[in-house]
Amino acid sequence: MPRAKGGFKTRRRRKKVLDMAKGFYGGRSRLFRIATEAVDTALGHAFAHRKTKKREFRALWIARINAAARQGGMTYSQLMSGLKRADIGLNRKVLADMAVVNPQDFQKLVETVKQKQAS
Repeated sequence: MPRAKGGFKTRRRRKKVLDMAKGFYGGRSRLFRIATEAVDTALGHAFAHRKTKKREFRALWIARINAAARQGGMTYSQLMSGLKRADIGLNRKVLADMAVVNPQDFQKLVETVKQKQAS
């Protein structure tokens, strides 16, 4: 039986891993066995952090909305329940952006919610 050397498919597989490891430090970008471990770890972190990113952004949006709502004399929970009762369908991402970019418009929204709650 002839000896099987690293042919086309092996070279292609190794090249793919080493291309993914480009930019890693030291042997992690040059040595196949070490690069494989580094790439597997990196891909695992990438998968997990795509999920974590969603949680972190939601928390950031809530913090921004809460800070802006408190400037208008309301808490976050009061504002969100008031928006739901007033049938205003803005999501947290849009509300947080509005609080940062257009604070005057956000305060008008807070005043609208206050008026709805008063009546």
